[in-house]
Amino acid sequence: MIARTDNTAADILESDGGDYVLEVRDLKMHYPIKSGLTQKIVGYVRAVDGISFKIERGTTLALVGESGCGKSTVGRTLLKLTRKTSGEVLFNGEEVYAYDNKKLRSMRPKMQIIFQDPYSSLSPRLPVGEIIGEAVKEHHIVPPEQYEDYLGKVMDDCGLQSYYKQRYPHEFSGGQRQRICIARAVALNPDFIVCDEPVSALDVSIQAQIINLLMDLQESRRLTYLFISHDLSVVEHISDAVAVMYLGNIVEYGKTGDIFANPLHPYTKALFSAIPLPDPDVKTKRTILTGSLPSPANPPKGCKFHTRCPNAMPICSREEPPVYNSGDKGHYCVCHLFSDKIKEN
Repeated sequence: MIARTDNTAADILESDGGDYVLEVRDLKMHYPIKSGLTQKIVGYVRAVDGISFKIERGTTLALVGESGCGKSTVGRTLLKLTRKTSGEVLFNGEEVYAYDNKKLRSMRPKMQIIFQDPYSSLSPRLPVGEIIGEAVKEHHIVPPEQYEDYLGKVMDDCGLQSYYKQRYPHEFSGGQRQRICIARAVALNPDFIVCDEPVSALDVSIQAQIINLLMDLQESRRLTYLFISHDLSVVEHISDAVAVMYLGNIVEYGKTGDIFANPLHPYTKALFSAIPLPDPDVKTKRTILTGSLPSPANPPKGCKFHTRCPNAMPICSREEPPVYNSGDKGHYCVCHLFSDKIKEN
């Protein structure tokens, strides 16, 4: 049992003999705020403010939370598309930010991303064959004589017909475009893929198809996903573990079954209460959060959630909450409600 005040659970990163593709330790990403003619730095936007997690090979960690909580920034920072402020990002045991340009180039195919918008993430000037195969050629994934067969197999695995190679993105629907984005990522034989809300721009019926495709590819290729989403019904279906993020920090972390069966943090409970139920006759008690998400440039003192929390106590506005281990293996919550339980242990 531990009690820390930096929202970084040391127990989460304790070695347990697992095969972890990615380990993140106290990651921070602060964007400077500049003002005046001299562009003097007057503050920072704390988009990611000290988070830790790890993802076992062949599994999916879902990162959930409201818009603006820092989920997408985490994904981009892991891939070094945005440079971190501090912390560690270990990919297969090696620090990503310690790579020189040569090493980084060789690592790039192993860490891929599927963007949220399948419309703007595809070049309108390239046919589908070039979009999927451009990086395959650049990184010499297969010999030139095997290129066409390889490209055809990747497209077939992603539910795309081979004659789509000569077509352009504007000729496809949203679901087909997202399949093209997925094919572009898996064509490089990656170990790890950041799925940045890959189904949020799609119709519900198409969402199920894309989720099933991602799960099939994970099983056949032993892929590891960081699945960023705000749709908890989708998260329950695809993820093995869940990290709930609020204003740059992880407030709850655990296996999917544990969190869905026993959500601990008031923010997690509020997110669950917002899940729509398919039966219109079933009524649920909705937890309405008052106020809006505070600015990450000027976060509240103490617990960042206390300004909207229905269970807020005086201590919440003064002190950062400790990390509480629920007793279920790997289920952690960052909240003052469990302070007494920590003291008892």
